Amino acid sequence: MNNALPVLSALYRYPVKSMRGQRLDASPLSGAGLPFDRMWMVGDSNGRFVTGREYPELVLIDAKPSELGVTLSAPGKAPLFVPNGAFDDPAPVTVWGDSFSAWRGAANADEWISAFVGARLRLLWTGAETARRVKVAPEMPLSFADGFPLLLIGQASLDDLCARIGRPLAMERFRPNLVVSGAPAYAEDEWKRIRIGNCIFRIVKPCERCVFTTVDPDTGRKALDQEPLRTLAKYRKTPDGVIFGQNLIAESDGELQCGMAVEILE
Repeated sequence: MNNALPVLSALYRYPVKSMRGQRLDASPLSGAGLPFDRMWMVGDSNGRFVTGREYPELVLIDAKPSELGVTLSAPGKAPLFVPNGAFDDPAPVTVWGDSFSAWRGAANADEWISAFVGARLRLLWTGAETARRVKVAPEMPLSFADGFPLLLIGQASLDDLCARIGRPLAMERFRPNLVVSGAPAYAEDEWKRIRIGNCIFRIVKPCERCVFTTVDPDTGRKALDQEPLRTLAKYRKTPDGVIFGQNLIAESDGELQCGMAVEILE
């Protein structure tokens, strides 16, 4: 009988919403999630967020963050460092139904991204501290993420999905922050609270998935067969939508490291 605990097998952050993620071996954790995760995003002239749903090419842009700003790089373009000081104009922004204040003004970055994507777009910054809060937990800060600071997916859940589709899919197309190995497929659906190292998490709600999951992170193109959304819809459809992965809130600060055991508290 195997009583081994599941383990944290991968950690990701996405400094600019919809751009390429970064895989980490270890990371600090706070109520806001992982440092630099979705601190920047791309918006239209009205401050409305745009993503890989509309512009799948965004996934081909690398974004390397630091305390001073973010460096963008993409195929065929010279890298561009965008200092935080370039964002000098407070502006209203919208992510899904949330309207809040952020920062714009980095004209060089606006031009750089617009030229790569082929549409007039702007780079936006949350500011040193985000003005946004999680709707169901107003004490929790929230970046430009869709609705929660963290997303967890079980590796066995992806393996099961790939087996149903008949080909491998990269975990990156689902954009999780935490990947857990060693648990049964979809075990995360039943979890309420977990501990990883000295960090405790509350599982809040399933993540509804959209057409962005059909974008190949390596090519920036949408799948013509609409996978994996088509297969997920056959067995993961709920009244709220097609679900895959679980949204989390961190109840304690701490340090995460790949290989740490995942203890199911509830």
